[in-house]
Amino acid sequence: MTFVTFPVPVDGLHHLSNETRMIATPWSRMVRGIGLGQHPIAYNPVAAARIRHAFALLAAKGAESSAYTRFSRLLAHFVLDVTDPARCLHRRDLEADLGPILATVRAEENPYFRVMAGCVLMDAFAKLGLDRTLLVGADADFAAETLDVVDTIEADRIKDENAGRHGHYEKLSAYTAAFLAIGQLGLGERLVTGPRHYVREALALLEKIPAPFFRGRGGAMLLSVISLLGHERHIVDDNGRDHIKEVLTHLDRAGELDNPPAFPQPMSAAFTRVYPLLTMLNAIAMSGRPEEYLSYGRDRLAEAKDLMAGLRPVERTHMGLYYLVALHNLGRLRDQIPDLDGFVEGIVGEWRRTDPGANYFLNGISYPYILQTALLTGRTDLIEPTALDRLVDCFPDLDRTDDDRVNRPYPFAYALNVLAELGSAHLLFEPRDSYGGATPISWVIDRLSDQGREEPRLYMLNHALVSYALRLRGPGREATALFQEFDFHRGPRG
Repeated sequence: MTFVTFPVPVDGLHHLSNETRMIATPWSRMVRGIGLGQHPIAYNPVAAARIRHAFALLAAKGAESSAYTRFSRLLAHFVLDVTDPARCLHRRDLEADLGPILATVRAEENPYFRVMAGCVLMDAFAKLGLDRTLLVGADADFAAETLDVVDTIEADRIKDENAGRHGHYEKLSAYTAAFLAIGQLGLGERLVTGPRHYVREALALLEKIPAPFFRGRGGAMLLSVISLLGHERHIVDDNGRDHIKEVLTHLDRAGELDNPPAFPQPMSAAFTRVYPLLTMLNAIAMSGRPEEYLSYGRDRLAEAKDLMAGLRPVERTHMGLYYLVALHNLGRLRDQIPDLDGFVEGIVGEWRRTDPGANYFLNGISYPYILQTALLTGRTDLIEPTALDRLVDCFPDLDRTDDDRVNRPYPFAYALNVLAELGSAHLLFEPRDSYGGATPISWVIDRLSDQGREEPRLYMLNHALVSYALRLRGPGREATALFQEFDFHRGPRG
């Protein structure tokens, strides 16, 4: 049996930054665009060339008919120029480059995507250590502009298999991203001062998300960001209304409400219940009052353990990392999973029984989760070359159905993200027999529809590339002040 030695950026859960502990899984990063650029490394001209090449392929395919793709390319090039030690950019250079980027953000017609682009830009500024007055100065206030766009996001506008279950889920997610990005710029206090109390407004949206799955998953990240910003006192309002307890109570009513989410492949009842619960466990870990919430209504850790045991093996590959990180953040990992090595080995070992090309969702993103679990737990010794080959070579199989084909960028983005973190992104940029001698990146992009119009999740590939670029900012920029100042173990408030 042959294993690979990886130049990995972490060596176990104890080494994770606060940002990774809050945003560990690829869902928030690739789907929502928050927490991009984790695990920074030294600038690498080969990696930079790969990123530029990928965007050139997208442009040649006509994908820049989308303002979001144009924005992503311009931002990635901007990031690479700033991080390149051979270049010395002055303020006037940054201002000149920033103008077209802002123009593409404002050209995005979908208000949710416009907010998402603005937040990715603000987050990048913070991580690059750039002067925030370029965005928030005497002549313009990009943070306020972004919050204004959130106001225009309407309920139930997501057109997917869960239409009618979302309510204000998209607006809540936009607030989450905006709060985090504004906090990254050091402007978090403006969210709770002035004529509008944005934190209270966002919390009020929770009850306007009907499906327990989406209220729990979306609410958990909002509640986590509010705690990160130091605004956790607002989670319980002046009348004693506790939003964490209300979300937990709503999760407990899932059977009564009978409004389960739809997935591209059939998922077990345990999966639909454990997913929002695990995200809420992470929010509880950040709240400062974990013991109060873990016993509210029922023993939440016992509930999570039972639900995890009820998952099918391929579903556990998705949920294992959520479970491990939440328990680690709660300080309960060892008592809940005494045999940590055995647990991780069980999840990572599923690659042998899982075909990543069988479908784009359940199987397609299982491999990236498997690899991410090995990476963040310090068990990359479990990753065999055959596992990487199977992942890299699976994408032609996703021509089996139209649904798999148009959603191929989804698992491909996940794969690019984790392979870059493992130092193995080159596998996607080198010719391979499975692609008739083409590179996987060129093959996948070449088979997009005209201008990428049919692929609803093409934007996730943009996020993977921008994240890859942001990682090249250097290991000295591991955490911004916002994340450095947070303490998972600060204990209950007085």
